[in-house]
Amino acid sequence: MSIDQNNSKSLRTHSLTPVKNRPSSTAIAGVALSIALATGPASSRETVSGVWYDDSGKGAVQLYQCGSNICGRIYWLRQPVNRAGTPLRDAYNPQSSRRNRPICGLQVISGVKPQGDGSWDGGRIYDPKVGKSYDVAIDQLNNKRLRITGYLGARFLGKSFIWRRAPSNLAQCHASK
Repeated sequence: MSIDQNNSKSLRTHSLTPVKNRPSSTAIAGVALSIALATGPASSRETVSGVWYDDSGKGAVQLYQCGSNICGRIYWLRQPVNRAGTPLRDAYNPQSSRRNRPICGLQVISGVKPQGDGSWDGGRIYDPKVGKSYDVAIDQLNNKRLRITGYLGARFLGKSFIWRRAPSNLAQCHASK
């Protein structure tokens, strides 16, 4: 089957004619890059801020901006008092002078820095159940889940936990000093 020269020329001319009102691939790439940059760490900072249930569901930590970093404090406990009805204290803290601090409101995450990939790392997390501190990294899996990784030195040797976003009406625990 052959195509006559007139039709061939017509097809060639038509295929080289630019389509008006069609964005170029360069413009689309530029818009995509702008959106990606605008939703980088600053946007992640806003999203990770809030109240999150820990992996056990027995406690919740409020993550908040502290300078350019993320910090966190105990916001809610399923059982904020011991059997005697006394507010829980930081009894396992290695510094004896801190063992009488109430658990409710206790800062347990500090100095977590934004990373280029939108995650957070380089901070510390304190576990008042055992009185130990670890390096910490935070990865946002989606708007409702975080992966919290505690480690000593090498992140890949750490242990990860999934935290779930708490409802906005979760009551804050209060401890008297």
